[in-house]
Amino acid sequence: MMDLKEFYAQIGGSFDAVLSRLCSESFVRKFVLRYKTDPTFEQLKAAVAVKDWESAFRAAHTLKGVAQNLDFGDLGRSAAALTEALRGPKPLEDYSLYESVVQAQTALTNAISALENG
Repeated sequence: MMDLKEFYAQIGGSFDAVLSRLCSESFVRKFVLRYKTDPTFEQLKAAVAVKDWESAFRAAHTLKGVAQNLDFGDLGRSAAALTEALRGPKPLEDYSLYESVVQAQTALTNAISALENG
């Protein structure tokens, strides 16, 4: 059974940091579980697929903000790097930055599923 502290350790975030912002464990859990319905990652994928760099920048920037507010450490860091690469907006030259976001998103959603089921 995974608890929130284990969840945050798994995703490279800080449970204590997010708890200090959201004030209650139940509130943190509510927003963590709600993240699965956030459309931002799918918007990023769609924009990158068609090389719409302005939309990709906006989606990466939004994803970074959500991830940082909820202290989704690995996703927040990778989304921040992608945001800076797209700022301008300019074409994505280093696709490993996007792949890093994809990997962090996958790890995050897997951890959320484990939290839900645990």
